[in-house]
Amino acid sequence: MNEIDRTLSAPRCPICGKARDEAFRPFCSKRCADIDLNRWLSGVYAIPVKDDADDEDGLRPADNDNAER
Repeated sequence: MNEIDRTLSAPRCPICGKARDEAFRPFCSKRCADIDLNRWLSGVYAIPVKDDADDEDGLRPADNDNAER
């Protein structure tokens, strides 16, 4: 494998696209790591959640208590 192939296949920083540095993996620098942390803390990145109040069986949690009795 030549130098060009290694450069093209090397993992890249998800923030700026530069070659990553193992000291800041998966980022290339502390700056990019801090940018990513700020995005998480400010809510830019969010894990989607189901907003339904219903359980899988279609009953709300309070209804489940009554159904068991």
